[in-house]
Parts: sequence; structure tokens; C-alpha cells
Amino acid sequence: MASAITTLAADAPTLSAANTGFMLICSALVMLMTPGLAFFYGGMVRVKSSLNMLMMSFISLGIVTILWVLYGFSLAFGADSGSLIGWTSDYVGLSGIGVTELWDGYTIPVYVFAVFQLMFAVITPALISGALADRVKFGAWALFITLWVTVVYFPVAHWVWGAGGWLFELGVIDFAGGTAVHINAGAAALGVILVIGKRVGFKKDPMRPHSLPLVMLGAGLLWFGWFGFNAGSWLGNDDGVGAVMFVNTQVATAAAMLAWLGYEKLRHGSFTTLGAASGAVAGLVAITPSGGSCSPLGAIAIGAIAGVVCAMAVGLKYKFGYDDSLDVVGVHLVGGVIGSLLVGLFATGGVQSDAAGLFYGGGLEQLGKQAVGVFAVLAYSLVASAVLALLLDKTIGMRVPEDDEVSGIDQVEHAETAYDFSGAGGGSSSRSTAVPASSTAAASKKVDA
Repeated sequence: MASAITTLAADAPTLSAANTGFMLICSALVMLMTPGLAFFYGGMVRVKSSLNMLMMSFISLGIVTILWVLYGFSLAFGADSGSLIGWTSDYVGLSGIGVTELWDGYTIPVYVFAVFQLMFAVITPALISGALADRVKFGAWALFITLWVTVVYFPVAHWVWGAGGWLFELGVIDFAGGTAVHINAGAAALGVILVIGKRVGFKKDPMRPHSLPLVMLGAGLLWFGWFGFNAGSWLGNDDGVGAVMFVNTQVATAAAMLAWLGYEKLRHGSFTTLGAASGAVAGLVAITPSGGSCSPLGAIAIGAIAGVVCAMAVGLKYKFGYDDSLDVVGVHLVGGVIGSLLVGLFATGGVQSDAAGLFYGGGLEQLGKQAVGVFAVLAYSLVASAVLALLLDKTIGMRVPEDDEVSGIDQVEHAETAYDFSGAGGGSSSRSTAVPASSTAAASKKVDA
């Protein structure tokens, strides 16, 4: 993520209509990723939980937007305080920002930078929700988002991207969110599920996706939106770095998808649609921190490594007994770690900065910096998220009752079901079409499975 650059008054940039328009489009693309994530996750759960899964993403659009305007932008990107947090009173409520006031060192307005970063803040807690499918009270989840972005996301975003943030000053490279978004969310997911426990029937009952077409639709929307997520993070198109990131995003995603499918075929004997979608997301995650520092050949390597390692990692939940419902840990945490660390190997020193990785003559220095960033964010998010979940669980309760989980969280929490078959067939008929009660019951059980 590009950050503030100090310039002389004579060299101060002027507003660029082209860069401003580009960044508004990128902001809209990143916003689309949250509904895309909702479809991706919503198709992966059983039908009785699909609406709840959609809502766990959508509610983030509401909560985080308001918090970002009130104080989140100020905490994340305000004037540095102790290298840990920011604060600028003019950013509170976005009330003291001029319409044409530029983000320091760039040719886009502060408002544009703020709304672009808002979309990152929105999707990050939504990513966590996939690990908690089927079993969390919606009200508790909404309160968790409120606390989590305040205590975890806003400070970590400042560490990584804010001028003066300690990881930024250390020289950790995170182009678009390997640490601040994916490791942050993945570690948080692990922390919460260790507190709230497993789903009823974990490792006993089949918990297959109810709609693989929805999964593929969601993955496609994520892939599309990710171009704004990644290429937009250079905050303009004046030097070609964003174009390199765009290319590397496509290349790494393709490589990861193919690698995941190859591993899946060798390991399980089939090429699955779920594997293709998951592999693509793993590649997107891994290239997010690294794509601005590597070549397209490096992006192929990063994507392929992420595809195989993440495919292997999703099975760890069965070995270690933590119930990561939709593989947030296996894809986002592991993929974020891979992409962030591989900067220390594949950085060419000729794209976003002159920092070179081990394979390009830079030695181990950058790898060391990346490791500090990875494990600092991982540890902080894991512990802080577990503490927040424990606090909520001991007060208002995080989980729905077991009977409600078994019968279906959609009806309990939202008083709705994803699919209404009562009008299937439509129209009227002059002949009796009565259905035996036993057949109706059987169909009902099949739909609610």
C-alpha cells in the first residue's frame, strides 16, 4: 500500500482527474468483493445456514462504514502516535477535510483515499465469518465486528500502512493487505473458533456445500474485484507499478488454481469446482502482499506454492481438531503468510521499491523484516480476537443453543429460509395434485439437510 510522501511545496502534486476516477472505480470494485465473499461463503454452507452466512458479510458493510467515518479513518491513517496508532481530529466524522484536499504526496483527494481504505476495512472482518458458520448469534457477531475493527483492524492498518506505523517504518512490504487483511483475519478466525468450539456433528456429519454454483459465482466476483483491491493500492497510474500488480494478480491466481487442482487430482482423484474456486482465492491472497515487488515469473511461483500449500493446510483442522468451517485459516492465514514471506525471496528490487529478496541478491534482510511483520500481526490478532470472543461469550453468549444450530440458524436468527419451494411449479390446475404427507415430510427433510 502506498503511503504518504513528503514533497517540497514547489513539487506539490495537483489533483489528477484520471487517477481520481481510477481510484473511485477501484473502490467500487473492492466494495463488490464483500457481496462476492457472501456468495462464496453462502454457497459453501448447508442450506439451513446460507442466509446467515450472507448476512454475516453484509452486516460488515453497515457497521464498519459508520465506524470508519466516525473514528476508524483517524485511528488508522491519522497523525502517528508512538508508532502504534493514529489520530487526526479533522478526520473524525470526515468533517474537517476539504473537497479538493489531496492525500499527502498524491494526486487524489483525501476523500477518495478514505473511501478506498474503507472497503478494505469492510471486507476484513467479513473474511473471519467463514470460520464461524452455523453457530454464532447474529447480534453477538455484529458486536464482535464493532469491537474487533476498533481494537484490532484500525491499529494494525496503522502499523502496516500509516506513516509512522512501526511495521511501515521497519520496511515491511505489504502492497495490498497480506498482513493487515488476510493474516489479520485468519488469525482472528483461529482465535475465535478456539473459544467458541466446534459445530455440532463436526467430523461426524457430512457438511457439504449446498450450492457450488454460488461458490463459483462468489469466486468470480472476488477475482474481478481483486483487481481494484490490488492494482488500486498504488493510488494511481503514473509509473506503471499498478499495471505490474494487475498482471501479477491474474498470473498468480491462475497458477494457484491450477496447482490446487493438480494437488487435488493426485491426492483425491478428482478436479472439483470447490477446489478451483478455493485455489483461485488462495492465489489472490498470496499475491496481495507480494505482487508489487515481484516479476510475472515470480508471481507464477508464488501462486503455485500457495495453491499447493493452502490445499494441504485445509486438512489441518481435522488433524488438530479446530473447526474452521470454510477454511479461513487454511486459505487466508496460510496464504497471507506465504505471500508475505515470499516477498523476501522473490522481490526483484525494480518494481515498487529497491528492496530485493534473496533470489535477487538482497540476502536475508527483507525476509527477516517480512517475518517480523507476519508474526507480529498474527500474534496480536490471535490473542486480541480470542479475548474479545471470550468476553462476549461470557457475557451475552456467542453461540446459538444446540437445538437451534441443528434445526437451522436461518430460521432462528433471521426468520427466513434461503429457498421457498411452496410455489414451485406455479399456475393452477383443474385436477387434484394432492401429495401424500409422507412424501411432503421426506421432501422437507431433504431441503433442510
